[in-house]
Amino acid sequence: MRTALVTGSAGFIGSFVCRRLLDDGFRVIGLDCLSDYYDVALKERRHAMLMQSENFRAVIDKVETLGLLMDLFAEEKPDVVIHLAAQAGVRYSIENPRSYLESNIIGTFELLEAARAYPPEHMLLASTSSAFGANTQMPYAETDKADHQMSFYAATKKSTENMAHSYAHLFDLPITMFRFFTVYGPWGRPDMALFKFTKAILEDTPIDVYNHGDMKRDFTYVEDLVHAIRLLIDTPPVRPENGIVPDGDSLSPVAPHRVVNIGNSDAVQLIAFIEAIEAVTGKTAKRNLMPMQAGDVPATWANADLLKSLTGYTPKTAVPEGVAKFVEWYKDYYDV
Repeated sequence: MRTALVTGSAGFIGSFVCRRLLDDGFRVIGLDCLSDYYDVALKERRHAMLMQSENFRAVIDKVETLGLLMDLFAEEKPDVVIHLAAQAGVRYSIENPRSYLESNIIGTFELLEAARAYPPEHMLLASTSSAFGANTQMPYAETDKADHQMSFYAATKKSTENMAHSYAHLFDLPITMFRFFTVYGPWGRPDMALFKFTKAILEDTPIDVYNHGDMKRDFTYVEDLVHAIRLLIDTPPVRPENGIVPDGDSLSPVAPHRVVNIGNSDAVQLIAFIEAIEAVTGKTAKRNLMPMQAGDVPATWANADLLKSLTGYTPKTAVPEGVAKFVEWYKDYYDV
């Protein structure tokens, strides 16, 4: 039985990853601090479901706690590490940037130091499509430059990519960085658009529609994302011989380090996303048209060719199907 350490295990994506690994026969160590960034009860419910398995161990603490991860690695010797713990949210990073510094950068440093001492077979670290920043050429490819991040959140995530590359190079640690593209689905975060829109529409209250709805996102259904992560676990990068990297591959020429997009490869208009919620709920949204928020970007769109070439898989759940599954969960969870 392989052991996986999943940080951010009570989070939206983390809980789905843990559940998939448990189903696949892993022993899972889940680390989460149950922060109050959003409803703690929702996080506790996610963890409670995981704790029904005897192969799940919950550790409640912060990734940035000095020595915590070193001790955990020494005790558990994880074969696989999936690092999802982070302070999320573009807009909140403007209000409280220090929390991003501590969780995202210091937390990742603590993880890398622990892996240096007790090397796992493969580490997979979450980044974000926001790392592409001011790039306007789409769809985004992993080999595109990502030098002009638009928010401090994005800057911290790009920093973790660079930190991980240095450790991969220096200590031969196989590391895959995956860039997410607007993940949604049941058990989703209350600060995300789908949750806020669904709640408001069902309660007949207005929704804030930024940039007057002229925005596009590559909405990726959570179970598609998790399936891609599961396949990538068994596809660790290998330091290339003579520094030769195949065309289209983001593999480093000097390290076992790779960046992989996980997206639906489809840019959907925000208005179309809202219309999908309206169709499922049978209600019309009251739209409060707003200007673009600071730190936001007008569009994201993934080129997922590298993911397909590595794993044979491409996320494929259509927005109407994924939205319907979320609304069904929301109504059941909140007894609407």
